[in-house]
Amino acid sequence: MKLTIERAHLLKALSHVQSVVERRTTIPILSNVLITASRSGVRLTATDLDLEMVEDAPANVETEGAVTAPAHTLYEIVRKLPDGAELELEATGDDPRLTVLAGRSQFALPILPAGDFPTLSSDNLACQFSLPADELARLIDRSRFAVSTEETRYYLNGIYLHAIEDEGTHKLRAVATDGHRLALADTPCPDAAKDLQGIIIPRKTVAEARRLLEDAQGDIQIAASPQKVRFEFGAAILTSKVIDGAFPDYGRVIPVGNDHHMVVENGLFGKAVDRVATISSEKARSVKLSLEADRLILSVRNAEAGLAVEELSVDYKGDPMEIGFNARYLLDICNEIQGDTATFSFADPASPTLVTDEKDPLVRYVLMPLRV
Repeated sequence: MKLTIERAHLLKALSHVQSVVERRTTIPILSNVLITASRSGVRLTATDLDLEMVEDAPANVETEGAVTAPAHTLYEIVRKLPDGAELELEATGDDPRLTVLAGRSQFALPILPAGDFPTLSSDNLACQFSLPADELARLIDRSRFAVSTEETRYYLNGIYLHAIEDEGTHKLRAVATDGHRLALADTPCPDAAKDLQGIIIPRKTVAEARRLLEDAQGDIQIAASPQKVRFEFGAAILTSKVIDGAFPDYGRVIPVGNDHHMVVENGLFGKAVDRVATISSEKARSVKLSLEADRLILSVRNAEAGLAVEELSVDYKGDPMEIGFNARYLLDICNEIQGDTATFSFADPASPTLVTDEKDPLVRYVLMPLRV
């Protein structure tokens, strides 16, 4: 194999695929990136056996072939080369190394046989549809902060993507929850996605897809089956296994009768929560909201660090109420609110609270209260 390629093209493709490669693995070839050179250019592939990233880049190929080389090492080499450099990559049968030449710099990396590199099949992905890049990014951004990191509840370690029919309207819905909070985002459902059975997209796959969306434009092609999901971002293709488990019946925890409504300026509220939470204990991170007519008092009491109190003007007409929440969870939701105001709908101090965004009515957040 022998090819020449511009640094910028190789760096962009490597930056995407190498992030899939685990830093520590007991299978040596999984530390490598598969480099396949053909007349159409070069293709880079990386996998951790659950997730596969493939990206094409333009290159001048002199000799076709395929090798695997250490992904992170190759990425660091290319990253540190000067802008505008032209790289020559060559591997021959006589030398078990990949030679990388760039100006006066020369590197020789160990290689492993391309034939031993595992591939992730993407057959039988029956449900295929497209979604605008900005809508897919929105679904991910509004929900992924609530994905659980608790490995024992593996079925919560991802975003649940599924099609629903709500009052005669078909929607594509993304839901994430960790048992303490829930995030739900809807978008109009493409006709081809109306039969999409629920799939749980793993946390790592969600992160990689969101990174690829930074540069994506137009429509993203999505294909899914009960076992796998594939995203096509132009030159990059991300294929992943989905989580094999049943997502809980989240509809039961979304409150529908909460009749105590507080409308608060989101920016001011988030900063106030952040300030009073400064003295909260690291374990509980609890903040108390005391509500009365058009007034909110935020308070944190810590036996070791003292007391913090802040008052805000809000739009609230209900009965006086005291309710507690995890400060970090409140801040996570504040960071996702797109409008100037957020509406908190309460039932009582022991029941879930619904949070909505004036600017994006297709998004809902649910927070479980704390005892304060």
